[in-house]
Amino acid sequence: MAISTSPRYLAAATGVAAAALLIGAFTIGTQVSGGGSAGTPAADAATLTASQSAGRITVTGTGTVTGVPNQLVVSMSIQATGYNVTSALDQANRIVREVTAAFHQNGVARSDIQTSDLNISPNYNSNGVVTSYDVTESLTATLNQLKVAGAQIGAAVRAGGNAVSIDNVALNLTSTGPLMASARARAVTNARTQAEQFARALGEPLGSVISVTPVQQQETAPTPIQFGAIANSTAGKSSVPVSAGTQQLSVSVTVVFST
Repeated sequence: MAISTSPRYLAAATGVAAAALLIGAFTIGTQVSGGGSAGTPAADAATLTASQSAGRITVTGTGTVTGVPNQLVVSMSIQATGYNVTSALDQANRIVREVTAAFHQNGVARSDIQTSDLNISPNYNSNGVVTSYDVTESLTATLNQLKVAGAQIGAAVRAGGNAVSIDNVALNLTSTGPLMASARARAVTNARTQAEQFARALGEPLGSVISVTPVQQQETAPTPIQFGAIANSTAGKSSVPVSAGTQQLSVSVTVVFST
């Protein structure tokens, strides 16, 4: 027997079947998404972001050491006056040669004595007429033996007499290699100590060093000793007393640690 279906009933049946398929697909999709959260791309991205944002601690450590100066640099001037430039210059040159010879005779090498200045200036009376000329020659001597530096200065001053004046004396540290190595080690230790303190305060373990950047090294300026006119009164064979004292060297480093 032939069965016939009207178009209206056929459309209704097709709609019911399509709805059933959609419901089934939705149910399956819900089950899959609920059970696979551990392996979803979103979870993997969050883990990767966390691994890339490792903490860092940046600190600057300083190391300071103390050393005894081993060098003395003395600056002195020789002044002479004459009625003309030639006579004044001749006098100054003679005294300079005597002072230089005294340094040589007391163990100062020629290479450690240097001419640092020469000045010639006229003197005028109340009418503006030149009456004489002053010549000033300056020397700088580097004395590398502090034990005899005072005697060397005294000998030079006596050789030049009242024409000599000492402008400045400075003490230097020249052998700084071992001292700087010690200062650097102390700076790194100081930086690590600071980083460990910060890590403990944050409740985080201190990791390895990421970078070390030296900061400009600092050295104390040479210690000046002002003699001035005292040098002119040096008498007899006594040497000028010299006290070396101490000088400090400092090194700073910036260290970055991981956490």
